[in-house]
Amino acid sequence: MKNKTEKTKKISDASKKKTRRLFLSTLVPLITITFISCTVFAILMLQILQIYIKAETGRVTGEIDTNLEANFNPDILVTKNIAKFAEAGIDIESMDKLVHTFAENLNYVTLVYYATETDRNKAGGGFVNSADWVPEESWNPKTRSWYKAAIANKGKIIFNTPYRDDMTQKICSTFSLAARDSHGKVLGVCAVDIILDDIAEYLSTIKLSENTSLFVIDEDGNYITNPDNTKVMNNTHNYFNDSLNKISKAQLTAEENFATVNKNYFTCSNKIGETPWYIVAEGPTNDYSKKVKQFIYIFEIALAIFSLFAAGANLRTIFKSREEDRKMGASLFEETQNLVVATKETAATSQDQSAAVKEIVATMEDSNSLSENIANKIKDVSKVATKTSSEVADGVAAVEKNVEQLHSIFDANQQTISGMKDLGDKIDSIWDIVNLINSVADQAKIIAFNAEIEATSAGESGKKFRIVANEIRRLSDGIIDSTKEVKEKITEIQHSSDSLILASENGTEKINAGYETAKILSNHFESIKSSSEITASSAGDITAIIQQQTAASEQILIALKQISAGVENFTVATNNISTSADSIRKLAEDLNSQNQEEIEMANRGRKA
Repeated sequence: MKNKTEKTKKISDASKKKTRRLFLSTLVPLITITFISCTVFAILMLQILQIYIKAETGRVTGEIDTNLEANFNPDILVTKNIAKFAEAGIDIESMDKLVHTFAENLNYVTLVYYATETDRNKAGGGFVNSADWVPEESWNPKTRSWYKAAIANKGKIIFNTPYRDDMTQKICSTFSLAARDSHGKVLGVCAVDIILDDIAEYLSTIKLSENTSLFVIDEDGNYITNPDNTKVMNNTHNYFNDSLNKISKAQLTAEENFATVNKNYFTCSNKIGETPWYIVAEGPTNDYSKKVKQFIYIFEIALAIFSLFAAGANLRTIFKSREEDRKMGASLFEETQNLVVATKETAATSQDQSAAVKEIVATMEDSNSLSENIANKIKDVSKVATKTSSEVADGVAAVEKNVEQLHSIFDANQQTISGMKDLGDKIDSIWDIVNLINSVADQAKIIAFNAEIEATSAGESGKKFRIVANEIRRLSDGIIDSTKEVKEKITEIQHSSDSLILASENGTEKINAGYETAKILSNHFESIKSSSEITASSAGDITAIIQQQTAASEQILIALKQISAGVENFTVATNNISTSADSIRKLAEDLNSQNQEEIEMANRGRKA
């Protein structure tokens, strides 16, 4: 009984240790992943926080810059306009009205004024201002810094050092610009006083965060505005020295206008319009990071609790999976037995398939050889068809050339016929001439006969005249005889010309018939040429198709060889699977036995 109790206790202790190891092996990875996730999340959140601070402070300083620029631009424009009116030669009385008019709608402005270069106690000189302030007789504007600075900087608006106004006791700054004539001579200086206290009050209404400070400074770090008025116009106080981040002048004017140093942030705007002033904001990053850190801590605690819960659930799942493993082991044992039988049957089937595929491969090799022979024959036919097409094309060209020559002969013959007809017309005109000559000869003969009669009656004195008349009559007879011969020759020529025209017309009809026959022959040759080209093209297409079929057969042959090799490999693999199935069956049997023992030990431990 004691031995049994000790054995049960050992089993229970072993079960508890195993359970503890399982729990720790589950919990430790979860805790590690939780720690890494929280660390990465914290780093990302801090980077996002810095981007947010940069964007938020940049947005606010940009808005302030826009608002101040919108208020300063009218002041600068008024200063420039007063200078232009002064340069246009407006008298001091008109300038007084302009100053009052310009001052009515300006913000942050306490005074608009203009002082001439000519002493105000002399003709043409004076000092006018929007508040109608009358200075003492001894007061001279030329001794003032705003006047001197405007004179020293030609054509440039000067933004003077802040000062405390005697009348309002507020901190101000003066925008001043010198008015000059066309020769550059100074006519006077126009100026506008800006109340910086009002700008500081406006900045105090803007809260970026709980401890953020907003200032307006110049390039040298001197305060233009500060919640503490004593730091304005004070040479002992400078932003570059007072800054939480120890910002330098280079950082102020750099393109990257945001920085974090020692858990504090700094950002600044570009210059406010035409002024040499900057808006800067600074404060501790902790103002923004408090809530983020709290969120990170809560997230880490939640992940840790989730890890503990997940470890317990995982342990429970492991116990359930052990029971399921036992059931699966039994099922696996049965299935592996079935698998062994099935793999043996599959191996036999695959061997049969391998033999069948080899026979198909042999048949495809024969078919491939036959396709190659057909392709070679078709290539020869294609070559003959191509050669025939080329020869027919040459014949077509020759017939076309013959047609052209016949057409040329036809045209030449037509021209000959036209020439002969023209010659006939000219011969007809010769007939008229010959008839005219014959008529003249008859008249001359009659005249000669009459002359001969007259000469006979004249006696001895007309003897010579009779001889001449007799000669004229004989000449007329000769001319008449000659014209008869000419008429006979012309008649012969006309008969020959008519015969030649008839022969030419018959020749033209035969040439035309030959031309039409040649055209028909040309059309037949064209048809033969088209047929031969189609034959050559079809032979080429058949060759290409046979080649494609041959290539496809080769691909099929290669695929069948690969299938054959695959079937052989499958046969080998099936045999290996059969062997592995036996091994799996044994492993399943061992696993089933082991799981059964562990479950029995765990149940005994629970009972103990």
